[in-house]
Amino acid sequence: MKGIILAGAIALMAIPAIGFAETAGPKVAIHVDQNDEATMNMALNNAVNIIRHYEQQGQTATVEIVTYGPGLAMLRSDISPVASRIEDLALQHETLTFSACLNTVESIKQKTQKDVPLLEEASTVPSGAVRLMELQYEGYAYLRP
Repeated sequence: MKGIILAGAIALMAIPAIGFAETAGPKVAIHVDQNDEATMNMALNNAVNIIRHYEQQGQTATVEIVTYGPGLAMLRSDISPVASRIEDLALQHETLTFSACLNTVESIKQKTQKDVPLLEEASTVPSGAVRLMELQYEGYAYLRP
């Protein structure tokens, strides 16, 4: 009986490794909710370091940076302190994507009565918080610089 239980436990431990081997590579969601240039640059540094690390391992890492609240400034074309860096990195790394919270965009529009221009590299998602939850449900690791 103990042998059957041990064999079952070993089989269960192997399942995550098998699942990981079947994917294209690791997936990471990076959360930015601060209007702080240092935090934005750290998020970009983390993304590049992750992508490069896994390239050296022969794997392709998928990284999505999700912004909401004050962190939306990272993806605003009118005020982003890292706009040119995002443009360059998006061209260099096709598995690096950027998501902007539509709830935050709409809230800013309502308060300022002005459009909120986003970088071309940014895609909108209905809710940044929900997007982070969805990505984690899909197996993405979560990182907050």
